[in-house]
Amino acid sequence: MPVVVIPAPYRGPTRGRAEVNVEGATVLECLRAVEREHPGFLELVIDEDGGVHRYVKLFINQEQIDSQPLETRLQQADRLEVLAAIAGG
Repeated sequence: MPVVVIPAPYRGPTRGRAEVNVEGATVLECLRAVEREHPGFLELVIDEDGGVHRYVKLFINQEQIDSQPLETRLQQADRLEVLAAIAGG
């Protein structure tokens, strides 16, 4: 079962959980599974147009997904990490 790794700034909906085990065959299915268990999470990752927010990066097993990230398929042992790119001034 894939694991979604949640960055600290996005752990409000997950009530502090850093990792969530989910059922899903694609990145989007896994993110939606987290949303079902922890409402409010998906809007932090997905924008109004259905794409990944420009300040969010997605990684599978520490490899960044650049091309069609939401359609990328996952294996049962994969770790999907959501990284919140936070800019400072």
